[in-house]
Amino acid sequence: MTDSPMADTARDALGALLDWYASAGVDALLEEAPRDRFAETAAELEARRPALRHAEKAGDDRGPASPPRNAAPPPLPAPAVPSTRTVVPDDVAVADARERARAAGTLDELQAALSSFESCNLRRSAKSLVFGDGSATASVMMIGEAPDREEDIAGEAFAGRSGGLLDRMLAAIGLERPAVRLATALPWRPPGGRQPTPAEIEICLPFLARHIELVRPRAVVSFGALSARMLLRADGNILRLRGRWQSYAFGLDPGEAVDVLPMFHPTYLLQHPAQKRLAWEDLQRLRSRLDEKG
Repeated sequence: MTDSPMADTARDALGALLDWYASAGVDALLEEAPRDRFAETAAELEARRPALRHAEKAGDDRGPASPPRNAAPPPLPAPAVPSTRTVVPDDVAVADARERARAAGTLDELQAALSSFESCNLRRSAKSLVFGDGSATASVMMIGEAPDREEDIAGEAFAGRSGGLLDRMLAAIGLERPAVRLATALPWRPPGGRQPTPAEIEICLPFLARHIELVRPRAVVSFGALSARMLLRADGNILRLRGRWQSYAFGLDPGEAVDVLPMFHPTYLLQHPAQKRLAWEDLQRLRSRLDEKG
């Protein structure tokens, strides 16, 4: 009686498996039945437990005792599990931002509200909160775009080379950095410097609006397209927006509005030096407006 094709296939598979074991160094079977090493270890530890208890008791009398040479090593700590947070819906996050911003009565309280605000995903990847600095009663407030890498590392608005250029721009019209309120449109840097999403903008806007309301400057300079888009709801690039005074209202009363002048960001001017001529014209517009308002 000849073997069936299925039996031939099984025999060939078994032969291939034995050949694989042989090539891996397994060439002999030591026992007929398999051994449960886990059960054996547990039984051995249980058998040693009386001796371990005796050694511990002796150690209490003579001081700390060294662990037995053959004692099982202590279990490794469980790996840390990264914490996860529930994603907050955008409309809930915006409402939360508005409530927290409205409740802040001072700049310190507003900064504390931002520090504890968990409803914006940008804070998870950013290194620092970039809130703002400078005079709390400044006549001029200058708002940049989202923090760049240097600002994110320093936790300061207009850091690095762009900050150095801004200092020279201010000095050209008789202003100094400590007398100006500096801030960024977003308090956290988007991952990799990408453009913020519309939802991220709406979540951060209440804090920026409250920042302006608490300072109550005579004029606001919005550097770059992002801050102008957030405050003025203006579409288009900065080439079309710059150099034209507009108004931003943070309240209903006539006194709760401020003049806004969009300008090129210092970082843009470092990359496009030919545009410094237009930036100088805008700085002169700012100086004239401040002189008009005394």
